[in-house]
Amino acid sequence: MSSRPDPIASRAVLVGVSRYAFLEPLPAVANNLPALASLLTAANAWGLPEGHCTIISEPQSGQEVADVLWQQAQEATDTLLFYFGGHGLIDSRGELLLGLASSRHGRSHTGISYQWLREAMGEGRSQRYVVILDCCFSGRALGLMGTTNDLVDSAQIDGSYLLAAAGENALALAPPGETYTAFTGELLACLTSGIPGGPAELDLETVYRHLREQLAAKARPAPHKRDRNTAGALVLARNRAYRPQAARSAVPDPPTAPAWPDPASFTTAQDFLDALGQVRAVAGLPVQHVAGSAGVSASTISTLINRTTLPARWTTTGAYLLACGLTAEQEAEWKTAWQQLRAQSTTTAPTASSSRSLAVETSTGPARPRWWRRSQTSRG
Repeated sequence: MSSRPDPIASRAVLVGVSRYAFLEPLPAVANNLPALASLLTAANAWGLPEGHCTIISEPQSGQEVADVLWQQAQEATDTLLFYFGGHGLIDSRGELLLGLASSRHGRSHTGISYQWLREAMGEGRSQRYVVILDCCFSGRALGLMGTTNDLVDSAQIDGSYLLAAAGENALALAPPGETYTAFTGELLACLTSGIPGGPAELDLETVYRHLREQLAAKARPAPHKRDRNTAGALVLARNRAYRPQAARSAVPDPPTAPAWPDPASFTTAQDFLDALGQVRAVAGLPVQHVAGSAGVSASTISTLINRTTLPARWTTTGAYLLACGLTAEQEAEWKTAWQQLRAQSTTTAPTASSSRSLAVETSTGPARPRWWRRSQTSRG
């Protein structure tokens, strides 16, 4: 599958809530939606036909969102993008809720469950899903990308990508007086102005790393991501800051070693887990090939590169790295990083608060089943 989405076969659903009856208003969210839609429909970005990019502003019920998302999931056969900007809440089970106009703290039925929306997307026909969540606690959605038995694996879908504006227990930011929210504003700036020195096309992984650097430099909440397989290679836009290099000599450059992630740079467990998936992308090897070389099943490799916690044992991880092409010395450096991260005690207790976040994902399927009937009670 091409890394460029086919605009005719793709859809985008952009949801934003800026006015709340019982929560703090977020006026910048109202500006996020038209600006993002303009970029997605621009010829030098996705180039979506205007009818393929749907804005849902100030929805009053979860049903209103789910109806549109389900329909667009049926129509999209290449890529479906879902964006939410607004308050993020946590229900009694610690799961993410997207805040609606009438949402209240401690009342789960007044918000819309992210898990519910994920199921609606999963029943569609799209080959790839991108979810962007700009709300508090959006990192909670990182654990809901599915297991090796979900629709993504059973349909052998190319990938899904979730981009969250804040961590699992963190608050997103809507700076007073600024036109856009912190995360979406940086995303818009990246797609509008490009990345100097970057590649000709901006894929999701390149955009994520740029956003992390820019937001960290401004002391703002760092985004998080979760991706499957090659989802990070999906192109969001052309790089408007790209400048072709001067003509090179006719003599070809000597081959270079693969640019493996550097384990010395890992400071968190998430850095380690993100880099595991990047190793296979750099190697350019399918899961089945890596599994055969490592002497394990394909499902074992899929589970490893989609973990949300550090592996408890090293054997499978080490075999995976060697099967991807790392040397024994490099594998030992990774093991040292793994041991150091496991020795750290970084667990933090969840807080109960609200704000804003952003995310991206992928899957397949048809008709309206059990979850649809469950949803009639306004669990969103």
